[in-house]
Amino acid sequence: MTSTETAAIALEDHAALWSAGEISASDVVNAACDALVAGLDTPGLRILAACTRAEADYDVHDLLPPALAELGLTFHPVAGEAGQEAAVRALARRMLAGELKPWELTFRIHQRYGHGLPLTERLAELDDEYDILEYGDRTVDQVDAEVTAEARRLAAHRPVPTEPTDVPS
Repeated sequence: MTSTETAAIALEDHAALWSAGEISASDVVNAACDALVAGLDTPGLRILAACTRAEADYDVHDLLPPALAELGLTFHPVAGEAGQEAAVRALARRMLAGELKPWELTFRIHQRYGHGLPLTERLAELDDEYDILEYGDRTVDQVDAEVTAEARRLAAHRPVPTEPTDVPS
């Protein structure tokens, strides 16, 4: 994967996580800056990257969707299932990158979606398994390995990219 592809995935993940309330608007601005450094460049991305921390909370809401659209990336509002799934995949990639422990991933997913999101059902079950480890014959390492395998499965699935769209300014 090229650095621009990696930056595009990171930016799209930041958008999903911000929409889900997992990260701050200034984190999205930082990801936009990283995308510029990696070689992605559109007018909307430059405007987004230029936001100050003080402006981010107010401006990211309006600037992010057109910036992503210019890059052919998708912004999914968290209210829909596609947005929830995008946030889950982003969290899975964060766990695989070492930013979350396996139990933290399952806990967050279970807290946010329970057993109601088909994509995350196995992670919710694994969170339940962490809760009963002391009563069974499984170890933390065994459950961690299953969580890691499930995170890899989730992170590897990429939705079909959308075509770039013209966004009115």
